[in-house]
Amino acid sequence: MTLALKNVSLRVDGLMHIYDTSIELVPNGFNILLGTTLAGKTTLMRLMAGLVVPTHGEVWFNGVDVTGVAVQKRNVSMVYQQFINYPNMSVFDNIASPLRLARYNKDEIKQRVSEVARLLRLDPFLKRKPSELSGGQQQRCAMARALVKDSDLVLLDEPLANLDYKLREELREELPRLFATRERTVVYATTEPSEALLLGGYTAAMDEGRITQFGPTGEIYRRPADRVTASVFSDPPINTVAVRKHGARFTVIGSDAGWRVCDAFTRVADGEYEFAVRPHHVRPANGVADGAIVEGKVLVAEISGSESTVHFDMHGQSWVSLTHGIHCFNVGQTARFLIDIDHSMLFSMAGELVAAQGG
Repeated sequence: MTLALKNVSLRVDGLMHIYDTSIELVPNGFNILLGTTLAGKTTLMRLMAGLVVPTHGEVWFNGVDVTGVAVQKRNVSMVYQQFINYPNMSVFDNIASPLRLARYNKDEIKQRVSEVARLLRLDPFLKRKPSELSGGQQQRCAMARALVKDSDLVLLDEPLANLDYKLREELREELPRLFATRERTVVYATTEPSEALLLGGYTAAMDEGRITQFGPTGEIYRRPADRVTASVFSDPPINTVAVRKHGARFTVIGSDAGWRVCDAFTRVADGEYEFAVRPHHVRPANGVADGAIVEGKVLVAEISGSESTVHFDMHGQSWVSLTHGIHCFNVGQTARFLIDIDHSMLFSMAGELVAAQGG
């Protein structure tokens, strides 16, 4: 199944919700829309489904222009973050409802429902009502109803966001395997970079109604095309600071702080750039004497489980260190941090990627 958006845009009440966008999804693959809340992920899905007609541009489905064709006439399923089930129907009847509307015979309905219920571990609960299920089971019931149709296109809009941590982890592992056995194109929206990495496939990074980059998930993570994409793919936010390259050394502009240039940046011309590194590649120096060490005044220090998060002032920029283990700091103290320069990026002052090292 193929789906392509060609120069699609959406304006509502004079405001742009989706800017000029062209994308061709990977057919029969796992396609992820990654972006913060209000980045435009749900709106883009609604355009794909036919729930919304674009202001400009075309939507092509299996080589046919379906712009303006109602969602009922497309072979599409959609699951929302707020799962919806029919409260007066059993789990079996909830899952079977789209098949009955499509006038499948009873034997085929039973076979299809049993198959998808088994895949989503719902088979012990088929006689129950949704109110008798846990939140995770209710969400799986909604997903089963979307899957049972064998739709060409399945749209999953943050379907795991309201589930508990353990169940989210289980379903994140299950979903790619579940769809790998079926010839259908899947679009999965998430706000979490870590979830996109776990799911794999292909990712479209979105920011304020625009797709900034689309490609294999790991590749976009390691080599974002620009600073905006790097920010979309970093939680907590990516750390950046303006630097001047001179030979084999970077110096923070406006200070004497600096460090050596890593291998990937040695051929970059001398000049001014924006150095970037993700928070989990910045850690407390803890007695380290040399390397890419910087000092900063601690702004916020938090310990969550087995991780320590420290926000500190890096020559006028708010930086974050996210480290495994317990690291105690006092707000206001000056602390030393080690930058893992082998996992860093360099952007032009206009925000375009110049070079990247590691990932």
